[in-house]
Amino acid sequence: MVRLPAEPSRHRVAVWRELRKVGALSLGQGIWAAPDVPVFTAGVERALALTERAAGVSVTLQAAGRTAEDAERFQQMFTAERSEEWKEFLADCFKFEQEIAKEIRVAKFTLAELEEEEQSLERLRRWHRDISVRDVFGAPAADEAAVRLKQCAEACEDYAEKVFAALHGSTS
Repeated sequence: MVRLPAEPSRHRVAVWRELRKVGALSLGQGIWAAPDVPVFTAGVERALALTERAAGVSVTLQAAGRTAEDAERFQQMFTAERSEEWKEFLADCFKFEQEIAKEIRVAKFTLAELEEEEQSLERLRRWHRDISVRDVFGAPAADEAAVRLKQCAEACEDYAEKVFAALHGSTS
């Protein structure tokens, strides 16, 4: 539980960003929850430190569902958040593949463009890794996301081969 002064708002935003980044689930104003596993510890500690620096108050509790249904409900809510992240990730994979297809279609085979696409692929890889770490209950879209990331890597590799062939005058 986090309570921060209303002003300046940058402190509330910083704590909110840190808790969202770590994957905590917002249960209400100033109430956040995350599974009690080590992957969340450092991020929660950073949020608590930000709260303290902003002259806020925090209370950390270790809780469990009062009933099996409550525990299941929390797991479902947490997994729903990860599912939304996977959905956004999959949409970005689609955009990435569309961008590669466009560059091939217009024959834009330059090293600068290849480098840009490789950076985009690295961003997707980092994002996939981040979501995977937070997805402690295993959202259904995780497997599809792994497959799509592999397809993105293959598309980028195919594009790289086309760039190098164009630059070296071969017909590969």
